[in-house]
Amino acid sequence: MASRQPALPQGFWRATLAPMSAADGSAPLRARAPYASVPEQTRGRRHKEPESATRTVFQRDRDRIIHSAAFRRLQYKTQVFVYHEGDHYRTRLTHSLEVAQIARSLSRTLALDEDLAEALALAHDLGHTPFGHAGEDALSEAMKPYGGFAHNGQTLRILTTLEARYAEFDGLNLTWETLEGIVKHNGPLDSARLPWAVAEYARVQDLELHTYAGPEAQVASLADDIAYHAHDLDDGVRAGLFVLADLAEVPLIGPLVQDVARRYPGIEPARTVHEAVRRLIDVMVTDLLAETRRRLGAERPGSVSAVRALGGPIVAFSESLTPQHLALKHFLYEHMYRHDKVNRMTSKARRVVRDLFELLMAEPDCLPEDWRTRAHGDETSRARLVADYIAGMTDRYAIEEHRRLFDLYQRSL
Repeated sequence: MASRQPALPQGFWRATLAPMSAADGSAPLRARAPYASVPEQTRGRRHKEPESATRTVFQRDRDRIIHSAAFRRLQYKTQVFVYHEGDHYRTRLTHSLEVAQIARSLSRTLALDEDLAEALALAHDLGHTPFGHAGEDALSEAMKPYGGFAHNGQTLRILTTLEARYAEFDGLNLTWETLEGIVKHNGPLDSARLPWAVAEYARVQDLELHTYAGPEAQVASLADDIAYHAHDLDDGVRAGLFVLADLAEVPLIGPLVQDVARRYPGIEPARTVHEAVRRLIDVMVTDLLAETRRRLGAERPGSVSAVRALGGPIVAFSESLTPQHLALKHFLYEHMYRHDKVNRMTSKARRVVRDLFELLMAEPDCLPEDWRTRAHGDETSRARLVADYIAGMTDRYAIEEHRRLFDLYQRSL
């Protein structure tokens, strides 16, 4: 059962909510909490440019992310299953959309800026390699001598450098708040252990890496947890990696599966798991809202800066749900992410990424022309360029490129 929401002091919301104005200064749209991010108070963009007369800065950030090439490529990037294993499994794109839906709903309930939360949710996986974590592990290993590789840093690199669409700047020129939220959505960063790409960018813009991010980024981070736990359960049953009986003793999901079976005897397994997953999302969302409201009532932050200055997150699951959440995560790790069917595909995926990296480092003339012209610097620069090229591949393109480069009987064009 989800924990009940604690009562806040009388008049708390009335005292702490402020009107949210439309972008054109017309009548208020709805209330905004004083600790929410305010688009009119943005710290701005690295490159100055005229703003939109019809969209807030965070709406514009979201739209730029949606229109980016990196976002489109998520359609053919692995969540758990490689794209050709079935049309109904989640991809990075559908996962990102599900995270955005949950993040936006949470932000609306908490009177935060929904557009910023949505932008962060849509962008959070842009830096993932083909083949999910298997591809990242292989690329991280290959890049150890050259500064390493991490998908979160690669997301920042895409947003600030690699997207080449605009005439006046590289990247998407997003607001400080969006870039900060991307980098710190899991909490403050240790300055001695920064991902290479984050350390590089910190030289040109201070994202205050030692503090927590704003509340919208914290919401997006936990919306990610909710989405992938719930929907990996759905995909795992669909793929036959485990069955409903295996979930009976698993915290959070087990009681929900049993409740659905009692209410709807004889219902098909596919409907049972869907009904249970629906309830799981509700339980986790309700718990998060209750715990976050409890923390807001205790801390009473008066601004988004006050949220960043706190010694811990303001958006969180309760102490009672956290161990159940971790137990569910452990179940998925053992029964899904390490399942032999998944392991066989991820083993192939690691080999594909490793082969591509080694060949392109040794023979950069095999790169496409627009990449090849930039591949003749020192070894570290070439490694970073090769890593950018491979990280941007979809599963499908990586498989086809590997075939073109290694299969003697495959046409190269």
